[in-house]
Amino acid sequence: MRQLTVSLGKRSYPILIGESLLKSLGDLFRNAGIDRRRKILVVTDQHVASFYLQTVMEQLQSHGYRVYSSIVPAGEQSKSLKIYEQVITQALEYDLDRQSVIVALGGGVVGDLAGFVAATYMRGIAYVQLPTTLLAHDSSVGGKVAVNHVLGKNMIGAFHQPKMVIYDLKALRTLPKREILSGFAEVIKHAAIWDAEFFQWLSEQAHLLLQLRNDLLEDALFRSCQIKAHVVSEDEREAGLRKVLNFGHTVGHALESYYGYRRLAHGEGVAIGMVVASRIGAKLNPEVKAVEEALTELLMRFELPVRIPADADLNKILELIYHDKKVHHGHIHMVLPTKIGQVQIDQVVPPELLIQAMQELQEENPQGLSDPVDEIYAQEGESSR
Repeated sequence: MRQLTVSLGKRSYPILIGESLLKSLGDLFRNAGIDRRRKILVVTDQHVASFYLQTVMEQLQSHGYRVYSSIVPAGEQSKSLKIYEQVITQALEYDLDRQSVIVALGGGVVGDLAGFVAATYMRGIAYVQLPTTLLAHDSSVGGKVAVNHVLGKNMIGAFHQPKMVIYDLKALRTLPKREILSGFAEVIKHAAIWDAEFFQWLSEQAHLLLQLRNDLLEDALFRSCQIKAHVVSEDEREAGLRKVLNFGHTVGHALESYYGYRRLAHGEGVAIGMVVASRIGAKLNPEVKAVEEALTELLMRFELPVRIPADADLNKILELIYHDKKVHHGHIHMVLPTKIGQVQIDQVVPPELLIQAMQELQEENPQGLSDPVDEIYAQEGESSR
């Protein structure tokens, strides 16, 4: 097991990364000072529950904890006020109090939802993140919790840090290919904004990482979490430095929202958003063209989309961007790259420049999403439209 710390004074917490950690959950809870008198509510989704809920419940119960569960539908649609109210109701029915603990068992959707429940139940109770997806290595760290609104992603939320994050690498082996690819988008993002050497390493090891080779995967997640932990420790509430983590998210969130959180996975939206931001950066500074090319090549190695879908209405996407939290006084602020491993925050981007960049990337891909992702949709029996 490898350990990192998010350093936030009295609210500091560990990130634990290793194999089969869920089978040691009771001991890890005891070591973290979660005593047996505290009730625990495990929030998970229908898919994850079939794999891990029994193990988690039995582990905690065997150590004397009173444990309950709340199972929500799988998918981004569960990040809603309706499902939030459902989980809050169950917490009340189980008589959870201010000493109780919420456990988020699942991917980014469950982590955000359960974290927001913890942040608001009785004005805030403790919670633990048990991420089970590659993508959730990012969302489980940093304390951003939220549910979506029809007009924008993560518009209803809070900053509420977990008590700890326990990342069991074994859980990744049950993921469908599309979720694995989506998760690598956030790993690539961390390298692109912070660490050129890590970016090069990802390029060299892409083939083996896609095979989920354990030692390399652990290294990738450790380095990625290390960057996230450092940034959050420096700027918990996104007053400055933490804004670097929004690279690719302005356009990415708008695309997710535009398609009703059904067509594009989060990492796919972020991948496209990073390319759009790089294209804008290259328009402002021709030297950034090399960044766009390197980033596009690496994203394609991980079979992620790099073009705007052909059927997207760019004007409607722009409208959604204006609802984004990163719009200030009517101006769109974006994170733009300057070179691999370095970005500038709070760059004001004129709407006509954003539309131009999106239009170019849409016209360069008349078939819609990039071919690898279309193939994954077909394999899963879903429409890519």
